[in-house]
Amino acid sequence: MTMMDLSEVKVIAFDADDTLWDCQSHFEQATDRCCEILAPFADAATVRAALFQTETKNMPDLGFGTKAFTLSLVENAVKVSKGRVPAYDVGRILELGRELLHLPATPLDGVEETLHYLEKRWQGRMVLFTKGELLDQQSKLQRSGLAHFFSRTVIVSDKTPDEYRQLCRDCGCLPQELLMVGNSFKSDIQPVLEIGGLAVHIPFHVTWELEHAPTFRHERLAELEHFTQLAPLLGPK
Repeated sequence: MTMMDLSEVKVIAFDADDTLWDCQSHFEQATDRCCEILAPFADAATVRAALFQTETKNMPDLGFGTKAFTLSLVENAVKVSKGRVPAYDVGRILELGRELLHLPATPLDGVEETLHYLEKRWQGRMVLFTKGELLDQQSKLQRSGLAHFFSRTVIVSDKTPDEYRQLCRDCGCLPQELLMVGNSFKSDIQPVLEIGGLAVHIPFHVTWELEHAPTFRHERLAELEHFTQLAPLLGPK
C-alpha cells in the first residue's frame, strides 16, 4: 500500500461497476453464452475477437453500457454468421442483454461495511462517479442498496479529464482536493492523475478488454488489493 498525503482531500469519488459490485463477470458470462449460440458459424475465439472489433467500432456512437453491448452482440452475430443467424437465436441474444439489465448489483465483500465506516469522517463528501447508460446505472445503484452513502451521483458517457474537472466544479473542490477510487486504471486512475487529483486503484479480477491500459506508480496513487483496505487509509483518525 502506497501512503499518500491526504491532507488536502475534500471529496472522495467512487466508481461503481467492479468497484462496488460485480458487473464484468456477468458480461463475460453473456459473451460465453453468445459464443455457444454462434458455435455453428465460428469458434469462440473468433466470435470474441469479432465482438471486440464491433464494440470498438460502435463506441463513438453507442458509448458504454448494457444496451450498447446488446446491440454489438446482435450486430456481431449477423457479421460472424454472414447473415445466416436464425431469428430465434437473435431473440436469444437479445434476452442475454435483457438479463444484464437486471444483474444483482450485490455489493462486493466488505464494501457496505467499509462505506459505513468511512461515513464517520467523510459524510456528505462521498460521491458516486460512474459511466454508462443513465437508467441502467441508476437501477443498479438502487438495487445495490448503497445509494444513501453518497451525497451526489454523477453518471457520464465517458470518464475523460474534462469530466473530472466538471466533477470538481460541481462538488466545489479543486482537482488536488479530489480522490478517486476505482478498478479501471484507464478510466478511474489516469484521468484523475492527469488533472492533478489523487487516486486509489483497486483492481478487479476481470477487466473488460476495452479498459485495458498499462499501469504505473505515482506519488498521488495508492494501490490496494481489497476494498476493505480503504478503512485504514481513509477512515477516522
